[in-house]
Amino acid sequence: MLANPTFWVAVALAIFIGVLVYYGVPGNVAKQLDSRGKRIADELAEAKRLREDAEKLLKEYEAKRAAAEREAADIVSTAREEAERLAREAQEKMADFVKRRTASAEAKIAQAEAQASAEVRAAAVDVAIKASERVLREQITGPTAASLVSASLSDVRKNLQ
Repeated sequence: MLANPTFWVAVALAIFIGVLVYYGVPGNVAKQLDSRGKRIADELAEAKRLREDAEKLLKEYEAKRAAAEREAADIVSTAREEAERLAREAQEKMADFVKRRTASAEAKIAQAEAQASAEVRAAAVDVAIKASERVLREQITGPTAASLVSASLSDVRKNLQ
């Protein structure tokens, strides 16, 4: 039995385990495993808390993004309405401007027609007076003729103008 190697391996193992127990190795290993387990549990708890914070932030940013999209849509809608209103106002102003310019042009045309008509009438009066004067001078002679011509010419001028 003393020569049996299995026996000596068993004795060496028992001595080794005794030395380990004497120096408190199993307690230290258990403490290290417990502290490592606690550290891992703390890291898992921290990771869970960080994940919850990240989900909360994600929800906040999604809400902010949705609000920003709504605000952008409102801004675009308001800008579109403002552009349409400005276009209508510009169109109305342009129509009013054209209307005023047309009225002004028509007034100028009417004034020019009246002036031309007056000039034609004045020219016709002058021609009629000259023709009347020539006819009267040729038909009536003497001092009475001069006074009659002058009176007639005055009457013609007064009636024609």
